Amino acid sequence: MLLLSLCILSASIPFLLHLFSDSIDLSRPSDIGLNHTINMYLTPEQGVRVGVWHTVPERRWKEAQGKDLDWYEKALGDGSPIFIYLHGNGGNRSAPHRIGIANVLSAVGYHALVMDYRGFGDSTGEPTEAGLTTDAVYLYNWVKARSGNSLVCVWGHSLGTGCVKSPFLLTFFDGIILEGAFLTGRGARDRPIEHPFKWFYWKFPYIQFFLFNPLKNNILVFPTDENLQKLRTPLMILHAQDDHLVPFASAQEVCAQNSDKRVKLVPFDGSLGYLHNGLYRDPGLPNIIREFVQSLMT
Repeated sequence: MLLLSLCILSASIPFLLHLFSDSIDLSRPSDIGLNHTINMYLTPEQGVRVGVWHTVPERRWKEAQGKDLDWYEKALGDGSPIFIYLHGNGGNRSAPHRIGIANVLSAVGYHALVMDYRGFGDSTGEPTEAGLTTDAVYLYNWVKARSGNSLVCVWGHSLGTGCVKSPFLLTFFDGIILEGAFLTGRGARDRPIEHPFKWFYWKFPYIQFFLFNPLKNNILVFPTDENLQKLRTPLMILHAQDDHLVPFASAQEVCAQNSDKRVKLVPFDGSLGYLHNGLYRDPGLPNIIREFVQSLMT
């Protein structure tokens, strides 16, 4: 009976979290305290609609009150650096750590655009490697068409770091930040993409029979080491040493394979307890980001 109860409980966790995230009206970011953010929908290809939150720099929050999409689009041309945030597998753009990164970027004085790829959140379609890359490229082009000469950078987290490593995206951005980057390619042919709840299911392996991974039938194989060797864009890798989903060694290996002045690894001590999603809580993160962006301007 105890075994059955644990089985049911562990199977319920992803479902309950999915149910909770679905209870949030993603079209109303102000409902969860994002009062200088607008929701919008873009169409990267026919039949696919992706949801995006655009948060303006914090200094403009009063000015942003009650403004429409046209105002937010024009705001992209105000000269402030812009970050496109590509999130990890699981959940949607309302996840606390994703909101946390958007708030940090906004506080530093940057625009943050957080997208739910096709098949995530309220975005339509089915997640595939090609589709996720298409969505990211479309958002970049949409931003670039409205931002003039502003810096356009990308922040990829976990699964989102794979999207950034696509050869189609490597040359687009002025700067790249990878958080919780996993390694694929020749250096890790047998290493699977980590599941957000893998730590839990290691303890209850039998429960995997009850799970359905939305990417299971659309295997994502983002080449990392091969593509990063072609990198000409400054890259900063952020990684917690106690990351329980993507080992810190993965970040070290990515950095070692690209050991030049364009690639910088910033580790966060494991005693801080940030794990895979908590780097946004670090009090030193704003200065780390600010220094990286300033280096892009020299």
